[in-house]
Amino acid sequence: MSPPKHAAPAPRPTIAARPARDTVPRREKSDDPNWLLTPDGQYRGYIESERLTELWFHTGTNCNLACRFCYEGSKPGDRRIEAISLDDVKPFIAEALELGVERLAFTGGEPFVNRWFLEILDFSLDHLPCLVLTNGTKPLRKRLPEIVALRAKPHVLSFRVSVDHPDPDKHDQFRGQGNFRMAMETLGMLHAAGFAVSIARLMKPDEDSAAIDRGYEPLFRQAGLPPDVPIVKFPDFLPPGSIANVPHITEKCMRTYTTAEQRSKFMCAYSRMIVKKKGRVRVYACTLVDDDEAFDLGSTLKESLQVRVRLKHHRCYSCFAFGSSCSGPR
Repeated sequence: MSPPKHAAPAPRPTIAARPARDTVPRREKSDDPNWLLTPDGQYRGYIESERLTELWFHTGTNCNLACRFCYEGSKPGDRRIEAISLDDVKPFIAEALELGVERLAFTGGEPFVNRWFLEILDFSLDHLPCLVLTNGTKPLRKRLPEIVALRAKPHVLSFRVSVDHPDPDKHDQFRGQGNFRMAMETLGMLHAAGFAVSIARLMKPDEDSAAIDRGYEPLFRQAGLPPDVPIVKFPDFLPPGSIANVPHITEKCMRTYTTAEQRSKFMCAYSRMIVKKKGRVRVYACTLVDDDEAFDLGSTLKESLQVRVRLKHHRCYSCFAFGSSCSGPR
């Protein structure tokens, strides 16, 4: 395996691929060879969490849009992941506070399609800062007065709006005519109301990322935004259940090409996501692996911390090779 693109070649390793202080008892999720071993019999690389600083909630795969590239497969009426309710959320926020979690985040689908989402946000902002990932279209705009009222809550609310490309036609090709304009207007409205904003965009192989990022600057000015709005870039993660042809990550890869500091920045080192399927609310390793039941780490955050996360999913390679992270600026 070649070195990841985001990392300089590492010196000869002197430690195992785990944090230096092993303060939490560890166990393997499973003795299934497919979980532990690559197809050629090598032990898969893994991450061990020392503590959680971030907790995500999946609000459900129901969405007002049906983008073909959506890695969640979200679309109107979709129930692959069910809508989470305030009663579902409360026990995990209580546990998160006990564990010292510093931020809550919400993704979908489109969170504002979830009928309980405003009351979930209202409750959550009494306890911790919150980040919401949204497409910035009609579901949010319909609730904008209620959203603006959340500025009075004790903790900060920020938004990341999907704007796939600075070319409106390329954005609307997948998200629908007029949605680029609406998303940019929404960004301006949220910023004017005093919320922190960022954008998420798709990243194509071999693109000139700096040039594309610069293409947003005139759009930011037109929307009344500062020129340095953070841009979080993601590769194509493929639809749920896809099997991508990427290299397998082994323990040797992790020892050779990553440092302890780099491993600490993998999302599964400091983050978890709450997912509701078939009426059961479970803790998953990160925001990108809800299509693989192997990454279900239990029913509580504490239980999930005891599990060694093997990097089995093809999306794990994006974290390893490109430093991908849904967390964004921190």
